[in-house]
Amino acid sequence: MILEKIDQLAREWLEEAGNRIFMALEQSTVEVEAKSDRNDLVTNVDKATEQYFAEKIATYFPDHRLLGEEGYGEEITSLEGIVWILDPIDGTVNFVEQKRNFAISLGIYQEGVGELAYIYDIVGGEFYYAKRGEGAFVNDVEIPKLAEDNKLEDSLVIINTAAIRKFPQMLSVIQKARGLRLYGAATLEYMAVATGRADAYVSANLAPWDIGAGKIIAEEVGAIVTRVSGSEMVITEKGDSFVASPSVHREILRFEI
Repeated sequence: MILEKIDQLAREWLEEAGNRIFMALEQSTVEVEAKSDRNDLVTNVDKATEQYFAEKIATYFPDHRLLGEEGYGEEITSLEGIVWILDPIDGTVNFVEQKRNFAISLGIYQEGVGELAYIYDIVGGEFYYAKRGEGAFVNDVEIPKLAEDNKLEDSLVIINTAAIRKFPQMLSVIQKARGLRLYGAATLEYMAVATGRADAYVSANLAPWDIGAGKIIAEEVGAIVTRVSGSEMVITEKGDSFVASPSVHREILRFEI
């Protein structure tokens, strides 16, 4: 019953948060700050969105914990109990510069298991969600399972420059692939793989809130999610990320590190 209640309220809160973000864009009330460097941005809208979820969760589920990017949650190193993993705006640079190609990302974990996931591309009008064991959907249309026999040479890959610098073999992967695409928001890049618009995504360094929801959705359609080495990903730890359709995942792992 608790997951059904979470699902109902999470959808309501995501819709309200999306409306607030869209209104901030329309009314030009976005205020921008730099965090660690000039390309690591945060806005008043990121902060207000996370604060909105933090207050809602504390009111309706006081025994749940929030792991969020902007500091309104808790320092979390384990996923005991129920943990909400939130990125209030994934792709903040896109949000600021393009006014598109960003999303709210929310994953719900219970005793370390990803149970519910939501990625809301507000401007693009795409609402992705998944329940563990029940498949994944976009705008209420089920996302088909990924093909088991795709080849890298016929695939589009998403590999950013930081990943190429950290893993030089990725240059060979790009050269063998059909083409390279970049979106600038990890959640949407995960969804590109989940929906078959790309067959692999490699990133050098992602945080729990970048992948908390995307991992659940991608795995529901058969994608393989690991570290670049092929080792298991610990969701609470920052690090490199590698998600791909099964056969392309195996093929890329064969490239020498």
